[in-house]
Amino acid sequence: MTRDLRALPKAHLHLHFTGSMRVETVRDMAAAQGLRLPDSLRSAYPPRLSAADERGWFRFQRLYDAARHCVRGEAQMRRIVREAALDDGAEGSRWLEIQVDPTSYAPFVGGITPAMEVVLDEARSVNATADETGSARVGVVIAASRIRHPLEARTLARLAARLADRGPEGVLGFGLSNDERRGSTPDFAPAFRIAERAGLMLVPHSGELLGPDAIAETLTSLRPQRLGHGVRSTEDPRVLEALVAADVALEVCPGSNVALGVYREEHDVPLRTLLDAGATVALGADDPLLFDSRLLAQYETARTVHGITDPELAEVARGSFRASRAPEEVVTTALADIDAWLAAPPSSAA
Repeated sequence: MTRDLRALPKAHLHLHFTGSMRVETVRDMAAAQGLRLPDSLRSAYPPRLSAADERGWFRFQRLYDAARHCVRGEAQMRRIVREAALDDGAEGSRWLEIQVDPTSYAPFVGGITPAMEVVLDEARSVNATADETGSARVGVVIAASRIRHPLEARTLARLAARLADRGPEGVLGFGLSNDERRGSTPDFAPAFRIAERAGLMLVPHSGELLGPDAIAETLTSLRPQRLGHGVRSTEDPRVLEALVAADVALEVCPGSNVALGVYREEHDVPLRTLLDAGATVALGADDPLLFDSRLLAQYETARTVHGITDPELAEVARGSFRASRAPEEVVTTALADIDAWLAAPPSSAA
């Protein structure tokens, strides 16, 4: 006797542009261009991954790059946005914040600004028809890469700032992704100050591949509102306490944590510890293309593996909207519908 998790309204706050793709879409794009994909994106799918060491991360990044190499134009970029919104909507997601590094696609559309205009324009199109199609509404975050020079991050932050003045139809946030063992976090602070002055939400990755000291440094130097992952804050109660006190939400992605070897088993992910500490947790799928695990699966794992109750899952869903940049009407409607979901009796058919 359980409630249907697909019917629980959710906001999805941790999804990467390339990593959001359906594996069938990658195969279609590769075939259309005569590109050969690695076996782990074809007959040996899903891939077996690890990022426990540099070699494991290299293998993960090589697969990611193989998929990204298939995206070579506007039509393909639009397809990714549209399909991500449809897939999220089918799982009960009302709002999706998708992270894009436009430098990857700039060569094929005339630069980083045209690349972002394509993504923003398709997001507007998706949002205009969301009620008819059942898709999630889409917000866009620009993310810089830790493996590139911090000056490039400043360029992207300036672009994000220029595109932020369109309200919900512009860029909503600025992030920092890729292997957090690379680069120096304080070196990216100037880029985050540019984004901060523009009123953008600050959403860097931290606390997955590195531990609580890295999180503490991120809090001090980048001043985020949310952290991508942050799960390893549980290794130092003082850092976890600081996150909770600062009301920094955590985008927790259990499926990717296990797939990348951060934790050995699903039950090792410290989801219960984070919730018991009072942290705001928004579940995310990270890169479903490589992990073969979407948003709904994260909620199902929370229930079946971690024993998170329906009232607690409802609060996780509420927290995902409160930590988002979704329009006020989307948040208000979703919160009311979450209350209705919880008020409904469980069903054996769920």
